[in-house]
Amino acid sequence: MNTAVNFIEPRIKDIQVTEYEIIAYLVDGRTISVPLAWSWRLSEATPRQRSNYEIIGDGQGIHWPDVDEDISVEGMLYGTPARRPKRKHISVNAMEPALKR
Repeated sequence: MNTAVNFIEPRIKDIQVTEYEIIAYLVDGRTISVPLAWSWRLSEATPRQRSNYEIIGDGQGIHWPDVDEDISVEGMLYGTPARRPKRKHISVNAMEPALKR
C-alpha cells in the first residue's frame, strides 16, 4: 500500500503582534503563535515599531524594518527563538588609565 503525502510549505497570510505574543495566520487556515520574548528586538520595540512589518518571500517570513528583525514561519513552527548577541565585557582594570585622566 502506498501513501502519498503532499507537503505544502507553510506560508503566512497575516500576523498580529500583541503585548505577549506573535500570532501568524497561515494560508492553509492554521494559526500559530510564539511568545514575544522569543524576539528580543520586538520585545524591546514600541507598539508602533511592532505594527510596521512586511510579509516577505511569498509568506515565508516577516520583516520589521524599524528594528531590523526577521522571523520565518519555519522558525515559529519549529521553536527557534532569536538569540541576543553576546556583548564584550570590558574589564574595569583596562579602563583605569582612562579614568585617571
